[in-house]
Amino acid sequence: MAGETENDVIIVGGGMVGATLAGLLGRAGMSVTLLDARPSPVDAEAAGRGPADLRVSALTPVSQRLLEGLGAWAMMRERRVTPYCHMRVWDGEGTGEVSFSADQAGLPVLGHIVENDVVVSALEACLTELPTVRRRFSARVVGLETRHGDPVLHLEDGKRLQAPLVVAADGARSPLRKMAGIETRSHDTGQEALVTSVRTERPHGGVARQAFLADGPLAFLPLTLDGDERHCSIVWSTSPGEAERLTALSSESLGAELEAGIGACLGRVTPVDRAVCLPLTQRHAERYTLPGLALVGDAAHSIHPLAGQGANLGLMDVAVLAETLLEARRRGIALGDEAWLARYARRRRGDNATMLRLMDAFRLLFGARHPALTLARNLGLSGVDRLGPVKRLLMQQAAGQRGRLPVTCR
Repeated sequence: MAGETENDVIIVGGGMVGATLAGLLGRAGMSVTLLDARPSPVDAEAAGRGPADLRVSALTPVSQRLLEGLGAWAMMRERRVTPYCHMRVWDGEGTGEVSFSADQAGLPVLGHIVENDVVVSALEACLTELPTVRRRFSARVVGLETRHGDPVLHLEDGKRLQAPLVVAADGARSPLRKMAGIETRSHDTGQEALVTSVRTERPHGGVARQAFLADGPLAFLPLTLDGDERHCSIVWSTSPGEAERLTALSSESLGAELEAGIGACLGRVTPVDRAVCLPLTQRHAERYTLPGLALVGDAAHSIHPLAGQGANLGLMDVAVLAETLLEARRRGIALGDEAWLARYARRRRGDNATMLRLMDAFRLLFGARHPALTLARNLGLSGVDRLGPVKRLLMQQAAGQRGRLPVTCR
């Protein structure tokens, strides 16, 4: 039997990145099927209400504009987003420190900390308003083949879907990427990320804080729950042995470790959720496209969380891919044409590779114990804090201002 062919594009993966791409294409009238392995949509009643979700993203103003264009941002604000206007970064092994503010960057905010469920729930609500977008849950892809020049997906339930273009947005371990035979350059960072949520004695004041400790960076990301600024999302990148030790601690003992790690600047710290550890492996796909196939988001690249740029890189991927596909349709070019898809790859792979190299360099520099390197990085942080032009450049990079949002996605 032939596969179903009433699709312009099939997107595999219904998370933040895949749902955003479906929205961009569906808004332009393209026929899109979004496949999600989850059994059902995010619970819209629970998203952004009650305890904070463990998974959060630091979204830049550029990502905000993209989500505003889809109509998702207004719904996210109704649920829960936390703006941050300041950042403090310091070396826990020395005296170096650098601070950033939105005012210095000429911006209203540096970004927003948003729970991932809040973003996905808002996007799902937007997709229900687009008649050319179909969503399938409990849809697990188990096979990939090419027929008559188009990719065909085999689903676990025995159904097959065919389209000129399939997009892999199915995460860092992307099964679809593996089925396509695309290799990745990857290395274990030697760290795991401990993730939890805490309540602090003092309000965060809209400041994102990060301390570089002996085993890795500790980030306190501000969360505001029901107007209360005494909440933070924690991402502590540390050695596997230390992560195992920390997760075995009592809530009180873990809070004391977190309080000491951040220099007690927020007073007493009390965990309000379980602590979860995730291995940190940095990956970059050898190629982003094949005939009839494109990779986006974590399927194409997964990055160390120390700069909080993973979600933003993925959203820029889909913005550029959407612009590329809409231009192909305007010119009458097949959506799966490999030469045309290479335009997307050229625009995104270089930028992503640069960010991956930069984050790896930071990780290695701040993980070094040599006294000379410790001195150099402390002098470097303090020097950046005194150099206005360099500091503004770094703030613009952190806020996504150095990237260009495609015209069709503004």
